[in-house]
Amino acid sequence: MDSNQTQHTASKCDLCGGSTFEEISNRDRRDEELFTGVCTGCGLVAHIPVPSEEEVSAYYAEQYRRDYHGESTPSQRRIMRAWKNGERILKQLFPRLNKEMKVFEIGAGIGCTVKAFELQGFDASGIEPNKDFNAFTREQLKASVENRNLYDLPAEPTYDLVLLIHVIEHFSSPTRALTQIHNLIKEDGFFYVECPNLAAPFATYDRLFHYAHIYNFTPATLIALAKKCGFELVSQFTDESHPDIHMLFRKVDEKSLDVSPAEAERSKAAVHRYNNLTYHLRPAYLGRRIVKLFSYLQEFIFARAFVKGLLKFCNKKK
Repeated sequence: MDSNQTQHTASKCDLCGGSTFEEISNRDRRDEELFTGVCTGCGLVAHIPVPSEEEVSAYYAEQYRRDYHGESTPSQRRIMRAWKNGERILKQLFPRLNKEMKVFEIGAGIGCTVKAFELQGFDASGIEPNKDFNAFTREQLKASVENRNLYDLPAEPTYDLVLLIHVIEHFSSPTRALTQIHNLIKEDGFFYVECPNLAAPFATYDRLFHYAHIYNFTPATLIALAKKCGFELVSQFTDESHPDIHMLFRKVDEKSLDVSPAEAERSKAAVHRYNNLTYHLRPAYLGRRIVKLFSYLQEFIFARAFVKGLLKFCNKKK
């Protein structure tokens, strides 16, 4: 082991049950103290220690939006961005779906994805633990999103498709969350997940870690977690170079743990793959950045009119 590396004996790894983590960072993106480690048994990256379920619930109910988004009600630009993202997800999944499916989103945020599915004829609903955006979601967007916690839901097979969009990294125990989600999905139903991709990596080293993201997944550790909880991979929409993981899984009866200590070395290599210069000069990064800057310009110019028209349409449909 490198003399600069620190090993921690912590509570059990949420994926493989191991207890040894190698420290890979001790600061967050704001340069505040935050210890992050990689499990030497399977490569899962997580906070050291992992916050308790109670701490996580309290944080997301009251503080998350204001702490990381700087707003307690969604801005027009944020609404426009969320709506376009919801339409992208709908388009990506649509070929595998039918209108009779019951769709449910966990951590629905503003509610745009739920509403996009509803307007296409799906029975769509969701839950969002944070209270800040919920009044806007229900009163103006007219989306069926309740202010509830995942574990308050009856563990009954109710839905054909469950969506988890940039949420899995926030759970105190993703294993517990996916086990509950498995219970909520009907036989042969689907589970769709998006999260940041540590293998890319999705940011420079000094911007990778922050309190809200308790876990950092690679495609391999996410697939391993899903298999452990009773899901098989159906489609992987992004490759390892993309900053986000987009995966569709199907519920199955078989549950298996398939991990390798070699994944720990791959996770560490990904974290340190680039410096600030080489990260930002990659052609793939530059291309995506140009597209993103253009979308930001569109939001700046058109967001007010877009949101006004969207809300008028949603209220008319309701």
